[in-house]
Amino acid sequence: MSYEDELMRYEESAEDQYDDYDNEIYDEDDFDTGFEGMEDEYVGYDDEYDEEFDLYDDEEDYDDYTSSSLGKIDPNDRTLTVVVKNASGASAEAVIFGGNAEKAQPAGVTVDIEESSHKEVREESKSNPFKIAGMKYSVSNALQFDNVLRIDRRTASGSKTTRVYQPRNATSPQNFTQTLIDDDNFEMDVTGQDSLNVVVEDGVTAVFTFTIKARANLGNLLKGSNVAELSRAPRTTGLPQLDLIRRRRPTAYGMRPRRRRVRHYRPRVTPPRVRTVRPKPARRVTTKLVRRKKR
Repeated sequence: MSYEDELMRYEESAEDQYDDYDNEIYDEDDFDTGFEGMEDEYVGYDDEYDEEFDLYDDEEDYDDYTSSSLGKIDPNDRTLTVVVKNASGASAEAVIFGGNAEKAQPAGVTVDIEESSHKEVREESKSNPFKIAGMKYSVSNALQFDNVLRIDRRTASGSKTTRVYQPRNATSPQNFTQTLIDDDNFEMDVTGQDSLNVVVEDGVTAVFTFTIKARANLGNLLKGSNVAELSRAPRTTGLPQLDLIRRRRPTAYGMRPRRRRVRHYRPRVTPPRVRTVRPKPARRVTTKLVRRKKR
């Protein structure tokens, strides 16, 4: 084999190994990139998308946890009016709630519930506990406000926790009625373990008006619903200006409603493939190598 033929054989072998010709048509898509099959399959991410925040403008579609889990308390079915009278001839301590202990009232002291009865409230607190938020406290003698309220929680194992509430903290010189206290910050959990104790002066009548904020309704189990029920309407204070402001959408125990994030993805449009056709380059003319003689 001559030197020229051997050189041509190497050239043709190199062209067959590194060039990508197919039936005399050059296709740029024939080069392997390592991402074959993934160009049109994966559309889970798009660089262009829209974000919108829906703040649940409709009050009916919003409640303090989720839009469908909790039940709604009828605004007309969330009030307890407790009337305490003392005709014993001396100061005595009245017991409100306390369903588990069922402590008897002192002689001459009566506790009545205007909506039902004290016995019914005690029994219901055992199976359907509720939460009180807000209290109106009216008395026949303003000196009754000097007596503190004791909130006790007693368990069957003997432990006891006591919290003290001072009604005078809610009084103000701007009140037109000195025998009425309206405290929106008063809160209390009423279960069978909880009781509210107050010392009532002789001949004094004290009226407590409580507003139920949340409660458990075990009857919802029969319907496969959440046992928790929540009041969406704000508590009424009696001041028209304040009630109109507070009529806005309530929050979940002080938390703002969660913003819902909505993403709209735009479908990715795959550009059409453009096939570039290039003419096959002309084969180089074989030149004859000329060796120079060494001088």
